[in-house]
Amino acid sequence: MALPSSLPYSTIKSTPPHLSAFNHQPLTLPATYRSTTTTNRRFSKLTSFRCSSSSFSEKHHNNANPPKSDDLVELPLFPLPLVLFPGATIPLQIFEYRYRVMMQTLLQSDLRFGVVYSDAVSGSAAGVGCVGEIIKHERLVDDRFFLICKGQERFRVTDLVRTKPYLVAKVTWLEDRPSGEENLEELANEVEVLMKEVIRLSNRLNGKAEKEESRDLRKNQFPTPFSFFVGSTFEGAPMEQQALLELEDTAARLKRERETLRNTLNYLTAASAVKDVFPSS
Repeated sequence: MALPSSLPYSTIKSTPPHLSAFNHQPLTLPATYRSTTTTNRRFSKLTSFRCSSSSFSEKHHNNANPPKSDDLVELPLFPLPLVLFPGATIPLQIFEYRYRVMMQTLLQSDLRFGVVYSDAVSGSAAGVGCVGEIIKHERLVDDRFFLICKGQERFRVTDLVRTKPYLVAKVTWLEDRPSGEENLEELANEVEVLMKEVIRLSNRLNGKAEKEESRDLRKNQFPTPFSFFVGSTFEGAPMEQQALLELEDTAARLKRERETLRNTLNYLTAASAVKDVFPSS
């Protein structure tokens, strides 16, 4: 059974990585964890999606030469109404002419491009994004493409190189700073426990049995990649996801996710209590 329509948040899906979320109103979070000023920079108002051939250096494909935060490279950007996180996968369908041309170029040179969140209302694009690497593609007879892309490094846009025929920008790499004395393992464990409880209550409200895969959410991930995984599950709240993507501290990201999950758990607990009293609701 779905949540009563009077509740402010939509039902959360029962299994990761699609812990749906918060479609009806923005999340309410403590001011301490709200978006930072420097990481919310926006660049250029975009009226359409544009991309370009990549000048992304081959050295970034080599694990022996990981990208450094002071590297400056040109990268084609693909504004989308979603947020891509490192380690997450997204399906895309390429059907417009400019995107088909982009794909032809990428498949012959570099399989990577930058994904940046673009607000559907304002048309503005975020200044921090994530590299998407094409890990699987299918070309159709009419030159459309089906893609599976996986998130890689995060980046910050420093300058626009050109907007026509495709959008290309200079970017620098974004990495988390050391978290000092914070106990990241403890924070990650707290977040995992909250996620499990959210999934359990969501399943209960929807009359679904608990699934085996929800019992081990971390799957031996270190705290930083786990924090990205958690952020990728907040699918219905792109602005919150963007804020999480822009944070440069794993502890801060986990704390913010912990607070978000606690808020969600409070709503689900209340909904569960209502269901117990009024089973036909």
